[in-house]
Order: sequence, then structure tokens, then C-alpha cells
Amino acid sequence: MTPRPGEPALTQAEYDLLDRYVAVLRLIGRLNPGRTRSSTRACMNAAALLAIESAHLRDAFALMLERGEEEIHADTLARVLRGMEAERIAERVSPL
Repeated sequence: MTPRPGEPALTQAEYDLLDRYVAVLRLIGRLNPGRTRSSTRACMNAAALLAIESAHLRDAFALMLERGEEEIHADTLARVLRGMEAERIAERVSPL
């Protein structure tokens, strides 16, 4: 993938990791009982998807290890996450 302007270059495995992480955050936001306006069934469906997406996130970490990417560059990944609006999503995940 080509980084957006001002964004550091990442490996494909790092991009995959961030995509999966943001997907998990979105699902947790849909489940948050302190913030949800959904039905019980919608939350149950989000929980089922969370289990699946969490497995994908685990697989993204495993792929990084397989490729020899053993270090998480937190500052770099955080910059990209901010660009992906992960902070806004994370706010919905936190309790009131």
C-alpha cells in the first residue's frame, strides 16, 4: 500500500494489522452497553462478528511474526491509526 501524505510507510502486514484492529474497535463500539442504541439481537450479532474479527487480528499478528516483524513500532502505528480515525472510534468504546 502507498502511504497517504504525511503518513509513514508500513509493511503490508502492519496495514493488515491496523485494519483488523480498527474493525475490532468498531465492533466493540457497537457492543458497548453504555453507549449502544441497538437491540439485544444487534449486539449479539456484533459479538459474534467480534469473535471472528478477533481471530483475524490474531492471524495478522501471526503473519507479522512469520515475516520476521517482531517489533511493534507503537509511535509509527499510532500516527497511522490517528489518520484512520481510530481515536474517534476508541472514544465510543470507552464507558460513559
